[in-house]
Amino acid sequence: MNKRNNWLGSAALAAVVALSAGGAVAQEKTFVFGAVGAPAGFDTDAWLTGTLETTVNVYEGLTKHAVIKDATGREVIDASKIEPHMAESWTVSDGGKVVTYKIRPGVKSPFGNELSAHDVAHSWAMAKDRKKVGNFMVRVGRVESVEAISDTEVKFTLGTANNIFPRILSTVFPALVDSKVIKENATADDQWATKWMAKNTAGYGPYHVESVRPGEGAVLVYNKNYFGEKPYFTRVIFREVPSAASRAALVKSGDIHWADQMPIQQLLDLIKDPKVKVDSVPGTGAATLRMNPNFKPFDDVRVRRAINHAFDYAAVHEAVFRGLGEQSDSILAPAFGAYYTPAQTYNTDIGKAKALLSEAGYANGLEIQLEYSDNWWWEEPLAIQTKDALGKAGINVALKRIPKTEMNTRRAIGKRDVPFFPHLANAFVLDPGYAFYLSAHSEGSSDVNDYNNPKFDALVDALIGETDTAKAIELAKEAQKLHADDATFVISDFPKTYAVTAPCITGWLWYQHDRVVWKHLRCEG
Repeated sequence: MNKRNNWLGSAALAAVVALSAGGAVAQEKTFVFGAVGAPAGFDTDAWLTGTLETTVNVYEGLTKHAVIKDATGREVIDASKIEPHMAESWTVSDGGKVVTYKIRPGVKSPFGNELSAHDVAHSWAMAKDRKKVGNFMVRVGRVESVEAISDTEVKFTLGTANNIFPRILSTVFPALVDSKVIKENATADDQWATKWMAKNTAGYGPYHVESVRPGEGAVLVYNKNYFGEKPYFTRVIFREVPSAASRAALVKSGDIHWADQMPIQQLLDLIKDPKVKVDSVPGTGAATLRMNPNFKPFDDVRVRRAINHAFDYAAVHEAVFRGLGEQSDSILAPAFGAYYTPAQTYNTDIGKAKALLSEAGYANGLEIQLEYSDNWWWEEPLAIQTKDALGKAGINVALKRIPKTEMNTRRAIGKRDVPFFPHLANAFVLDPGYAFYLSAHSEGSSDVNDYNNPKFDALVDALIGETDTAKAIELAKEAQKLHADDATFVISDFPKTYAVTAPCITGWLWYQHDRVVWKHLRCEG
């Protein structure tokens, strides 16, 4: 390995962590996390490489999801039940439109400052003003105001009562920050200290950043003031290992505990390797191809439906996801339980695809371009399979690979000028209204193909405000059917989430943000 990939290797690594062949950890109980890239920032409102992977371990919410055991005895989060966390209790009034939280005493940041209602209000004001991810949560949760009515009580006033809002408070969006530290590092032209937050953390969770080395990695250490149970691992080395083959080799040799974002090619080998443990949970985000109706020929629903019928679902399931994903048939994942309904009933039917194309005026075939990047490992193989499948229906697909930064810029709100491309959106709030709003509502942050159907928007808005479960299920069913009829997505598989670890690692608990939470992990054996 070259010097760049061997940060904290040899003597430096040995000083803080000792891994035997079985993965036993000594001294400071250091956890070594092998990731694609070093953290490029720690601001939850500015997603960069490594941001989410680290910040879900630095920041925590006023509430949390309950943890239960499923039929196999595995611990899983219960999306239907919210429990106190950094808030010890709350009261609801005005028909659910006013919720007042009592802050748990003794919640402190690494700087020694105790969490107050003023910190909560400051964090939400920052999110609203910056108009990024946190502000999306403000809007989708229908939050009109956040007010510290005392040092220990914070009042949220909502435009409408809804099921999304209490679940938002279990996420790190907006991140609850130590406002005293933020104010100390603010400047006249940077009132929220965003430049400081790009390289530092100011949370109340179990870890905080100790040091960062761009292009190499970061070290996070235990917040000794953390109000919760002390984690087994008190030190985390976040190590940059860009090569998937190198991450695989390092987890096999015991030099790292966790190999993140492993492509399917390596997974197939690692599953068989006794020196590595591979675990998985069903995915909640679908690998999709998005069609932007603002661009020809995708402005014609017949063309969009033809592409859905020309797509070879079975071939993609086997060739791209190697049978390790779950074939999907709705914009909503089965993980959403009773709200899910199999509405995306398109099947591979070349004859029907050709008939629809002919009806749309393309009897002699169609030329389109599919642009893709490398935000997800499956993009290129999915693009290749799509070209092959659609060609059988007379749709000639030109493939164009573009840089990740270009793709992300062109998919952003206010731009959205990519006509045909792959995308995956993961619902960080386990609520069907949130999932629909995120991916397909005209104001959704992941409505990256600029789908805009006022009827769909109205259904989603009604679902968000519906507190009767039976009525909400019917609204969700209708929304899924309408979205499928409009056919702006080709939905292939739900890629599973995999944990590739040293054999000693136990305690992995999957969260809706799809990143590992280190405080639950242990090394046993």
